[in-house]
Amino acid sequence: MNTGEEFQGLAAVVTGGASGIGLATAETLAARGCRVAVLDRVLGPARLHPVQADVGDAVAVADAVSRVADLFGGLDVLVNNAGVGAQGTVEDNPDDEWHHVLDINVLGIVRTSRAALPYLRRSSSAAIVNTCSVVALAGLPQRALYAASKGAVLALTLAMAADHIGEGIRVNCVTPGTVDTPWVRRLLEHSDDPEAERAALIARQPTGRLVTAQQVADAIAYLAGPLAGATTGTALAVDGGIQGIRRHPGSFH
Repeated sequence: MNTGEEFQGLAAVVTGGASGIGLATAETLAARGCRVAVLDRVLGPARLHPVQADVGDAVAVADAVSRVADLFGGLDVLVNNAGVGAQGTVEDNPDDEWHHVLDINVLGIVRTSRAALPYLRRSSSAAIVNTCSVVALAGLPQRALYAASKGAVLALTLAMAADHIGEGIRVNCVTPGTVDTPWVRRLLEHSDDPEAERAALIARQPTGRLVTAQQVADAIAYLAGPLAGATTGTALAVDGGIQGIRRHPGSFH
């Protein structure tokens, strides 16, 4: 099968698809023949059938997914990418921030998946891909709340894969490292020394460079597509080696 035609006839919803990884994913799926709708709090590009909804609102999510399924005549792929970040140790984030981050990063996946499952069950190419993070697998400083939420996403992915394998629905996730997205750039802008902070993030990557949104999008597209028909319950690392590689200092080209 030509990867340029891999998604012909299929329909997808990408949450958090108005920017960053989500936008790159939506554009990648569309370029490979998929009909794509972007679900986000802000409207994405018109060519990607934007639907305004917040994954924190169960009613809005259910309505948005229903409208997309009606528009496309069904649904084959769900990419759960919407999420929020957090910095700090367990001492630094108040309870209300914990509730908010867990509500969006974990329950947001629950709400969207719950709304999509009735349509996915009718598809012969059904797939769900969740955006997790390397922090679910590698302890990084100042990420306690974010890591807890993404650890839950990893566990949820595996549980969903087990629950729905008998229905022909594959469930996987990607675990990106530090990705050069608008969100990361905003964090850098608010640091005391943006250049030094960026250099530190790059140095943390064994490859010596940040991951790009397109690299993550390509991994998501692989897991979402028929070419990965034998793959479920998998966490695909797109992290520049940060999870498993330790390089010798000064070994960069």
